[in-house]
Amino acid sequence: MSKKAKILIVDDEKDIVEILKYNLSKEGYKIETAHDGHEALEKTASFHPDLIVLDIMMPGMDGIEVCEKIREDSNNNDIIIAFLTARNESFTQISALETGGDDFINKPIKPSVFKSRIKALLRRHPKFSLKEKEGEVQYGKIFIDYEKFIVKKEDKNISLAKKEFELLSLLASKPGKVFKRKEIMKTVWGNDVIVGDRTIDVHIRKLREKIGKKYIETLKGVGYKFSF
Repeated sequence: MSKKAKILIVDDEKDIVEILKYNLSKEGYKIETAHDGHEALEKTASFHPDLIVLDIMMPGMDGIEVCEKIREDSNNNDIIIAFLTARNESFTQISALETGGDDFINKPIKPSVFKSRIKALLRRHPKFSLKEKEGEVQYGKIFIDYEKFIVKKEDKNISLAKKEFELLSLLASKPGKVFKRKEIMKTVWGNDVIVGDRTIDVHIRKLREKIGKKYIETLKGVGYKFSF
């Protein structure tokens, strides 16, 4: 990335903050840190980060509350918020996403994996998103030509129905972002068409059969995301 992102790391465990800061600083990112919710809000206002790594379990104001307050300001709409958590309960993930979170990074995590996740998350930001070349984009082994409606995997053409292509295009537009079922319905099928959950499930299943199961992940009770 020609422009280096600004990243705010928020965690009440100072050792974790220092480790994450050290690894991201080596990548050339501009880093600020905070150790509680109130400090996180202050740093968000003054530092204007592109991405926030936000711990959920903090004393006083937890990460979900912090996220909710950040999202109250429309100027923060472009900020990517990744929750850092050791908790895997589905209700926690749903609550976090509903308040405006974008993804989760589970503790503990290897530095190399952490840095890769950060790079993938930043690709969703308008400032750092992957630029399509003449309507073409490559995601790992998956190639999509949006103008010619062509999808290839390892240079082999994959035949997709129109809605399957539109569904894949939506999910792949922001790799790693969890698209809620309502958003998928509205974008792919429109408001005037009544679509049941079963319709989305069938299209997801067909896509997985054609491009591979690993590319489309399910977050139970929330929606789907594209990974590569």
